[in-house]
Amino acid sequence: MASVKTEHEIEKAARTAIEASYGTNITDFRVRVVLPFLSEGLIAQGGLPTEEKRDSWDVQVTFLLDKNQYTVDLIIQEDSGHITYSRLIDKMIPL
Repeated sequence: MASVKTEHEIEKAARTAIEASYGTNITDFRVRVVLPFLSEGLIAQGGLPTEEKRDSWDVQVTFLLDKNQYTVDLIIQEDSGHITYSRLIDKMIPL
């Protein structure tokens, strides 16, 4: 995969990962939050990520599948576009 630096590239990488995990029948795909992430950063040693000091993105997305809304958190490596972490945060029936 190519590097992931812009909002468009982040959304494309996130959508590809979600479709690989949940299938292509998803609707209302949205990127809710994009935060810089530093994989090897230790908070005790000043390792908080910033826009200048990051190696990946922490991305939270939502989408609908089979009348359920899912919220998923992804860590996307900036230089390669690889997904190194993914977890389901929430699954609910929207009102």
